Amino acid sequence: MARTVSRTIVDALSELGVRQVFGVVGDALNPLTDAIRTTEDIEWVGCRHEEAAAFAASAQSQLGDTLGVCMGTVGPGSVHLLNGLYDAAKSRTPVLAIMGQVPLADLGSDTFQEIDNDALFSDVAVFHATITSPDQLPQLLETAVRNALGRKGVAVLSVPGDLGDQELGTDRPARFSLSTPVSRPEESAVRRAAELLDGAERITLLVGRGARAAREDVLALAERLAAPMVLTLKAKEGFEGEGNAFQVGQTGLIGNPAAASALHDADTLLMLGTDFPYRDWYPEGRTVIQVDTEAAHIGRRVPVEVGLVGDTGATVRDLLTHLGAAPPGAGGARDRSHLEEARKSFEQWRTGQARLADPAHDKGLVGRLRSALDNRSHDIRPEALAAVVDRLAADDAVFTSDTGMATVWLSRFVEMRGDRRLIGSFNLGSMANAMPHALGAQCLDRDRQVVAFCGDGGLSMLLGDLMTLKTSRLPVKLVVFDNRRLGMVKLEQEQAGLPEFGTVLDNPDFAAVATALGLTGIRVTDPADLEESVRRAFSTPGPVLLDVLTNPDEIAVPAKPTVEQGWGFAVAKMKEVIRSQGDRDGR
Repeated sequence: MARTVSRTIVDALSELGVRQVFGVVGDALNPLTDAIRTTEDIEWVGCRHEEAAAFAASAQSQLGDTLGVCMGTVGPGSVHLLNGLYDAAKSRTPVLAIMGQVPLADLGSDTFQEIDNDALFSDVAVFHATITSPDQLPQLLETAVRNALGRKGVAVLSVPGDLGDQELGTDRPARFSLSTPVSRPEESAVRRAAELLDGAERITLLVGRGARAAREDVLALAERLAAPMVLTLKAKEGFEGEGNAFQVGQTGLIGNPAAASALHDADTLLMLGTDFPYRDWYPEGRTVIQVDTEAAHIGRRVPVEVGLVGDTGATVRDLLTHLGAAPPGAGGARDRSHLEEARKSFEQWRTGQARLADPAHDKGLVGRLRSALDNRSHDIRPEALAAVVDRLAADDAVFTSDTGMATVWLSRFVEMRGDRRLIGSFNLGSMANAMPHALGAQCLDRDRQVVAFCGDGGLSMLLGDLMTLKTSRLPVKLVVFDNRRLGMVKLEQEQAGLPEFGTVLDNPDFAAVATALGLTGIRVTDPADLEESVRRAFSTPGPVLLDVLTNPDEIAVPAKPTVEQGWGFAVAKMKEVIRSQGDRDGR
């Protein structure tokens, strides 16, 4: 019996193991959503905004190592998917986006809602096509999916409104057989890298997400090289927690002095599975060896002496077989002073951070003096909120985080121990991702704890999809860092010596909004109530929004603050005080 275009697509998604499709119903999608309605093992998750649908699909793909799927209706509905799809593309995770399109006869006529999907998505997609005949299936669908999975990106398939119900001339099901190759670099390059490492005295590893599957191999290499391990944010998951005596946290604006020193005190930098994009944070004049699966990533951030193109695990194992025991003249053992100094500095920094995160910090002498300068309203410190969440969250919790200050506090105070997972818009840097990422994550497993670190600015952008959490009965715990600011923008302005401008948010009571929408809302204004409120949020069934009023003037000091940044803060604060006084005087 012949099948329709829509039935062929939906049956193929079912065979692939897709369990949810995210989107907004309507017009050209109606045949597709009706096919989903009559398919037992695929759930349609109707979102309030297509951008949230694309973020949710991106999160599912990253967590499940599978294909995320979202849909957009004709014209504006498809356009709304774009930002979330860029998140998937920059995260290099496979997502299939199925777009509605005007009927075939109307293509190119500038009819109502018509847009050129193939042109619109040409930059974000590794593959894009418009189905113009039922006979193109299932092959065109197979091509789209293989491109998404094989090239780790977004595939876009547009379905004109008059095509979804048309029958195929074949009943052949779609087939998606695809194996993942394990690549290795040339042996001569491995030998050259090993020679450089053998001759180095102070080696530091910069470890990224691409090394997560090779944790034990990377730890063995760190031991052999006596090397401290600086982690990118995406490598927190997999390399933090017990069993790693080498990691010294992150570098960059969200990082710490120990990680910055570990990089700059080294004579050799070994990059494993990372394309860390912030060039200003790389040391200059060092010997650099880079391991990456993508040849295009080699040397595009920092000059590289040896580039090893291959799977991180396989490459590290090859390196281990070629390395000597110690540098020449080292007496048979590597000097561990570089590692020990970095670890000591890291532990000292963590001890200081723990003091800041103590809810009683502002009651002590130092805390009272500090509060008189930066927390006169006695708001809750964001460090304390992040630390309490870390302590009380499950060891297999999934964390999502909005771009901005919420990510800073998660980076510094939440440890990815146990089976915890972490998702964020860490390459695109979009606002408003934490809540829809959590939506997608929670759909994968409704019994697993999912915690979203939401900025108040980010949450406000897609506030409507709180209703999706309620409608779909998703027990996400939303932790809102409510500092009434676009906090990262405020920090950027003040670092440049500019007074804060345009960053103040006139927020509602988010807990009251959540309650009105059918969620449990909890508002916290007193530091003394913080821990009990977090406990209540985590123990309450169903979706919960925890609205915590945090200090808007909290400063996240960069890992290696410069004189220019310090001067910028001083000038900015002076301008803010003068402006504030002028406002009071009516000038």
